Amino acid sequence: MEVESGRAPGSREVSAASTLPRMIRALPAILAGAAAVCLFPHPARAQAENRSSAQSPYYGSVTTTPATGETLDLSLGEAIDRAIHSNLALVEARDQEKAVQFARMVSLQSLLPGITAQADAGEHQINLAEYGFTPKVIGLFAPLFPGENFSHVSTVVQVTVVDARVNYSQSLLSLPDIERYREAKEDVRAAFYNQRSARGLTVLTVGTDYLQTLALAAQVESAGALLRADQALLDNTVEEHRAGAAANLDELRAQVQLQAQQQSLLQAQENLAKAKIALNREIGLPAEQPIRLTDTAPYSELSSMPIEEAREVAYRSRQDYQGLRAQIRAAEMERKAAGWERLPSLQFSGNYGFIGVGGGVYHGTFAAVGTLSVPIFEEGRLRGDREAADSRLNRLRQQFASLREQIDEQIRESMLDLNSDAELVRVGQSNVALARTELEQAVARFQAGVDDNLPVVQAQATLARAESDLIASVSQHNQAKLRLARSLGIVDTQYKTYIAANPSSR
Repeated sequence: MEVESGRAPGSREVSAASTLPRMIRALPAILAGAAAVCLFPHPARAQAENRSSAQSPYYGSVTTTPATGETLDLSLGEAIDRAIHSNLALVEARDQEKAVQFARMVSLQSLLPGITAQADAGEHQINLAEYGFTPKVIGLFAPLFPGENFSHVSTVVQVTVVDARVNYSQSLLSLPDIERYREAKEDVRAAFYNQRSARGLTVLTVGTDYLQTLALAAQVESAGALLRADQALLDNTVEEHRAGAAANLDELRAQVQLQAQQQSLLQAQENLAKAKIALNREIGLPAEQPIRLTDTAPYSELSSMPIEEAREVAYRSRQDYQGLRAQIRAAEMERKAAGWERLPSLQFSGNYGFIGVGGGVYHGTFAAVGTLSVPIFEEGRLRGDREAADSRLNRLRQQFASLREQIDEQIRESMLDLNSDAELVRVGQSNVALARTELEQAVARFQAGVDDNLPVVQAQATLARAESDLIASVSQHNQAKLRLARSLGIVDTQYKTYIAANPSSR
């Protein structure tokens, strides 16, 4: 029995007798195609990472500008510049550097002269009787002053005393104070390197998230293109079904593919919106500020570097490496200061000024004092300071040795990731080209009536997977280049070079 009658020119007749065995033979392929449609190209829903400044200050920022209704064009360089000014981790690192600089100024004061000025003026009431000048005693002196009446002389008098002087103090010899000042200078140097290290991590964090956002934007564009292709396939299938050249199953399959791709597009758009919000938080923009990324993430090769040369560059340029070396020098000076505490110290102090009673005679006054301090029995404090300094120094030296090995490990891992991701990009490019050719041939066979649209659906799923893999591989390759630059300690100054990866510019 004919299912449909009235053949259109160039169409093929479809009967139940011919369709049923064909559907049974194609059942494994149909199931595989349905799995491809259902399991892919749906992008996995982005996991809720709860990325906030409570977990890491690099995920937060100090927001100083209000949101605008206009879309802000944002390049990678502009995003990093905003992060350098507003990222919470870098703001905290700069504040910490300032605090250490102020601490150095405090330690310097112990080596500088101390000059202070003071002036006192006060009304004093004095009871002369308390000092033995009773009325009886005063009467004994009355004969010496004939004609004077001392009967009305009060033993309680009130005077104004004025005292003004300048004080001077100076440490003439204190080796512990000298070493502690040198230690404070090394602490300032370590704080500077820590701030530069935070700057590099900020560039790495923002650069990585910018590249990931670009990849998600590319996923949205790819999903949109596939959706348009699925719509065109559905329209074509509907027309052929109406003309009797295609079965109802082909139309149903095309409709399922279109709806699955719509879900994929919606999920990709949601992931992109979340990534932009996270990027805004890192660079000091309000979460509701709309942005448009203007840079692209092109693929380009990066010239190789010998591991020995890479280690030398890292030892010279890594800010955390240089900062730890400065901390070790500071700890060595702290231990010296603890040892010098057993030696005598020499201080000088003095003052000069005048003192007198208001309305009377003022007399000059001065003092000059030299003090020699010798610790005799302070063994508990002295030994405790020395042991604490030794413990800190040993701990920092162990961290330094571990950091050297960690740098070597990070460089090797970054190079392996870079080479592996580069190979994945090349394979991905080949897969996309093959998938496009396969899709073109499947569409041509379907339009010619040679086959149904199942191979077209499968080819579209294969192309979607290949394009998604290629986008992810390019993004991973660029991120690997940023990680290598971070491992070398030059990501904050040469990130553009490494992403562009022009071998002649290195």
